[in-house]
Amino acid sequence: MKKLLSIVLAVLMVVSVLALVACKGNTTPETPKTLKFGMGVEVSAKASDATDDKNGSCEVDSTVAVITVDADGKVVACKIDSAQIKGSWTVDGEANATTDFRTKLEKGNDYGMSAIGKKEWFEQIAAFEGVVAGKTLAEIKALVAEGGKGVAAVTTAGCTITVSDFVKAIEKAFANLADSNATAASTLKLGLATEQEKQVNAIAANEEEEIAAKDGTIEFDTTIFGAAVDANGKVVAVDTDCTQVKFTFDANGASTFTATEVLTKRQKGNAYGMSGAGKTEWFAQADAFETQCIGKTAAEIVALVGTDGKGVEAVQTAGCTITASGFAAAAAKIAPAK
Repeated sequence: MKKLLSIVLAVLMVVSVLALVACKGNTTPETPKTLKFGMGVEVSAKASDATDDKNGSCEVDSTVAVITVDADGKVVACKIDSAQIKGSWTVDGEANATTDFRTKLEKGNDYGMSAIGKKEWFEQIAAFEGVVAGKTLAEIKALVAEGGKGVAAVTTAGCTITVSDFVKAIEKAFANLADSNATAASTLKLGLATEQEKQVNAIAANEEEEIAAKDGTIEFDTTIFGAAVDANGKVVAVDTDCTQVKFTFDANGASTFTATEVLTKRQKGNAYGMSGAGKTEWFAQADAFETQCIGKTAAEIVALVGTDGKGVEAVQTAGCTITASGFAAAAAKIAPAK
């Protein structure tokens, strides 16, 4: 009887093992969980008067963060960059051209922090991004100490610069979170492309020639392309925006720039004013361009814009009829380095 029982138990064990092996053999890989994706832009601008001893100056800083966030509201990945663009004019109201439009990341060692014995900006921002990973928005906001620097956990990680604008950009990215096809395997990319759209000298009033005084203008436009890409470099999530700031100054070199708050084109919403001219608003046109970017590489996105600066037929049919060259220039920057 005992022998028979042993045989039965042995048979049952073999059957159980075979069943387990069969189950494992039929198991399909678990589909990667998708994440929410968002981008935020924090903008500030300032200007100063020209004097006999120095030029007048203007500066616009566009700090951008893209994030992916899991179902628990924790950041999976974060990417930050900043365009710090500077302009100048003389005491006679003559505008100077700006030639360097590189972002802080693009400047690399040229940013110059290592020259004063500190870690470079790109190293410090990488350290901050590492601290942010795995944290909720509330925990990220708590990383800012008095004066805008990071708390001990941030400085110990290697980020000793001011972090308040980084956190503000991340907070705006959280506000813009949307469902996406990004996963934990996705790589976050940022492209910022800046142009000096206007460079106009100021004109002094002249009663004899009946010439009215006219301010000079320097305008900087920074188009932003944030994305998550897969292993093949194809975009699985995207967000775009543009910072457009106009600085003005008179014929004596005094700044007449008075903006107290600077908003991006997307942040302005309907207030940007295209709908007032009977056109689709900028943010809606940007959304339409984004729909054409999903599933494409950076090179394929650049090819969506023709030599006239407008989108190809598919882009315009989707609803983006504005000049799209800025989108293409920014998207080109997320391409893999050669």
